[in-house]
Amino acid sequence: MFTGIVSEQGSVVSLELAPDGESGLLVFEAPQTGQDLAPGASIAVNGVCLTAVTLDGGRVGVDVMGETLRRTTTGELRPGAPVNLERCVPAGGRLDGHVVQGHVDGLGVLLEREDLGAWHRLRFGLPAKLGRYAAEKGSVAIDGVSLTVTAVSAPDEPEQWFEVGLIPTTLRETGLGAKSLGDPVNLEMDVLAKYAERLLGFAAVDARSGTDAGGGQ
Repeated sequence: MFTGIVSEQGSVVSLELAPDGESGLLVFEAPQTGQDLAPGASIAVNGVCLTAVTLDGGRVGVDVMGETLRRTTTGELRPGAPVNLERCVPAGGRLDGHVVQGHVDGLGVLLEREDLGAWHRLRFGLPAKLGRYAAEKGSVAIDGVSLTVTAVSAPDEPEQWFEVGLIPTTLRETGLGAKSLGDPVNLEMDVLAKYAERLLGFAAVDARSGTDAGGGQ
């Protein structure tokens, strides 16, 4: 589990894809985050939970599979590209952001950005199926960065969107500060909202069928 608090920005060294495009090896520089990383450890790269398989000083290699390449921006990474990095939170550690799994739900796109002096307002479009999970003052992870949603589209709007505000520290220390209009981002919506929706769905089925939702006989 992660918290969406980026520890550093790494830099992509290479992305070598298999001929069939269904797997690959991503290598990146992680001078701080990779220092005490062990093989098999988890690390979030732009919000994607990946497993370290090669370690060379501060250089980390992670395997990526077809599912990751299809559903995240990982397959578009090129040498020199910055990536937001975070180690998994230790048991008993501080939850400074929110509960982030590193499981990307879909891709968003930057629609608007406005410089308001002390902070920037960013509006992102997102797939219609994810619009229900964006709630004003709720949490969202964008490229692995934990942020608070400041505004959302109405449920009946054909194009769903949400807004966040970025303080100077976030603009400076994560890749979001360099995003341009039209750039894609990895989105992970609040897992608590997803579980609540799933449980309510089963509760409705149980109510219609007369099944004990608690699993009793």
